[in-house]
Amino acid sequence: MHYYIYNKIIFNTMIGEYPMTARKYNKHTRKGIEMIRKLSEEGKQIFTVSDAKNIAPFCEISEQYVNEALSYLTNDGWIIRLKRGLYLISSSYPGIAPAHEFEIAMFLAQPAAISHWSALHFHGMTEQIPNKVYTTTSGKIPTDRRINSKSDNLKGFKRKINNIIYVFIKVKPERFFGVKEYWIGEKKVTITDPERTLIDGLVSPRYFGGWAEIYNAFELHVSRFNINKLITYAMRLDASIVKRLGWILEKNGFEEKKLQKLIAFPINGYRILNSSGSRTGPYNKKWMIQENISVKGIE
Repeated sequence: MHYYIYNKIIFNTMIGEYPMTARKYNKHTRKGIEMIRKLSEEGKQIFTVSDAKNIAPFCEISEQYVNEALSYLTNDGWIIRLKRGLYLISSSYPGIAPAHEFEIAMFLAQPAAISHWSALHFHGMTEQIPNKVYTTTSGKIPTDRRINSKSDNLKGFKRKINNIIYVFIKVKPERFFGVKEYWIGEKKVTITDPERTLIDGLVSPRYFGGWAEIYNAFELHVSRFNINKLITYAMRLDASIVKRLGWILEKNGFEEKKLQKLIAFPINGYRILNSSGSRTGPYNKKWMIQENISVKGIE
């Protein structure tokens, strides 16, 4: 950031334009803002307390004062506390490119991967732009109780940062697979690969906007992906996913000889096709699937 922008921030802080909650200007505010500027110049829009302590001496801030400075900066809206010891430079800070929402999600939970509707859009399998960031993790999830609502039929944990809602889907460690690193700008982000993304749609279509969105993704894009990888992923999960995959691949023109592993996979009892739907509809004996979808749902 150029120094003329930095000086403008200092001046506007003095007259009350910045920060968001008015606070009497003093040398600590100036030094704290200088610390943020230096962190940003090092590409650390997301930083730890240790990062701040390493920068502090260059801003005439003692190590003992760093935690207090971060508290002031958080209260004034310059930075956002993501979790204990981890901070994000606010998007309201002038002259700083905000961190990408996928990068933020990676810091909130580990291990983690951008998934579901967010991954579907990233891989170009939907024109719908999700209004939330969906992330799969087998680790601890930082939640925001204020927005933990079931009103939108999403049972995952949520967190709101910079007016963006992050939805976290918790899985067992053995189910955390099928992920890959992709470049987002100058940062690497872990995202479920196309095949795992499609399989997740058969597991939880509610995290994709509904069954129709998943069916359309298979119909339009499955031919360009690795069918053997799809089958392997399904078989690593459970029988219901195997049978749903077989059903949808057959509907999309795959020959039966390519689906023999899916047909032969053992299962006890019928499973519903749309896991978010009710137990209604005709039974498909070949796939042991109850087709609980309307014709409109697969158009």
